Amino acid sequence: MQLKHYSLALLTILVVFFTACQDEEYALPTLEGGLHNDCIKRTLGPNVVGLNIEFAYAMALPKAEGKILSAQVEASIAGAPATYMEYRSFSTNGSGVDVPVTIGSPSVNSGTKTEVVFSKDTCAATLRYYYIIPEEARGKTVKFTFSAKASNGQTVSYEMGPYNVAKMDMKLDLVLSDNNNSYLSIADMAVYNAATAATKAASIDLVYLYRTYTTATFNHALVAPAASPDYKPGITLPAGVINSAKIWKVWALRDQQLARLQYGIFIDDLDFQQLDFAGAPDYAINLRAEAGIWVETADGKYRAYIYINKIDNTKKEMTISIKRYPMQ
Repeated sequence: MQLKHYSLALLTILVVFFTACQDEEYALPTLEGGLHNDCIKRTLGPNVVGLNIEFAYAMALPKAEGKILSAQVEASIAGAPATYMEYRSFSTNGSGVDVPVTIGSPSVNSGTKTEVVFSKDTCAATLRYYYIIPEEARGKTVKFTFSAKASNGQTVSYEMGPYNVAKMDMKLDLVLSDNNNSYLSIADMAVYNAATAATKAASIDLVYLYRTYTTATFNHALVAPAASPDYKPGITLPAGVINSAKIWKVWALRDQQLARLQYGIFIDDLDFQQLDFAGAPDYAINLRAEAGIWVETADGKYRAYIYINKIDNTKKEMTISIKRYPMQ
C-alpha cells in the first residue's frame, strides 16, 4: 500500500509538471486607444557640467486615431545652448546600426523648453533628447517633463528626475612632458612649462618627470614641488613653486568618464568627500597607463583624481584626465 501511495503521488507530480510545460496559445495583445508615452534615461554615471544627460522619449497612438504633431521637453534649469532633441526617430538594423528616419524639423530651444514639430504623418516615434548640463546646474538637481500632442487633441506627459548634478569639474587629455610642459595646476586644470609656472607659482601642485635607473624603478612620476629632492632628480623648480600636495597612488581605478573604456566605474562627489589623506606621501613614482592618483592640494581647497590615459617612454610624456572636487 505504501508503494502504491508513492507511485500515485509521483504520477500526480508528473501530470502537473507536463501540464504546466505545455505552450499556451499566443494571442496578440489588445491595442489600447489614445496617445501614450514612455521615457528612459540612457546615460550612466555622474552628471557633470559640460556633459550631456541623454533620454529616449517614445510616443504613440493607434493609426486610426490620428497622428503626432509635436514633442517637447521642459527642464527645471535651462540647458546649455547645445541642448537639443533629435528630429529623427531611430531603429536598429540587423547589423546593430542605428538607422534614422526624419519625422520633423530640427528642435528649437526656448528658455527651458526644447520642441520638435513633426512634418511627417506618423503615429509613433522615439526621439532622443540631449540635455547639455549648464554651469547654472552645478551642485543642484534638475528634472524634466516630456510631453507630446496628437492631431485628435490629446496630450500626454512624462516626468523624469530629479537628478543630482555633480559639483566636480572634469578635464580630459592633458599632455605632460618631461622638461617642457611638466607643471600641473589642479586649481587651473592645466599644464604649464617652467616659464609660465613661474608666473603661476601659487597654483602649481605637481611636477611630472621621467627617469630610468639601473638600481631603482622610477619611470613616470608625479611629485609635489615640496617633495624631497630624491624624488625630483635633475629638477630646478621655478621661483615660488613650493606647494606640498598629498598623494595616494591607486591601480585599476578606471573611471569610465575619464578612461572612456568599457569599465562601468564612476567617481562621484561622495568619493572625494570620504577620502582620508592622513599619512599620505607627497610623491607617486613608477606610474603606468590605466593607473591613477588621488590628490589633495596644499591649501585643502581641492581634491582630484588624476587618471593616466597613456604613457610614452620614448617621448617622455604622460596623457592624463582629471576629475576635481572643490572642498571649500
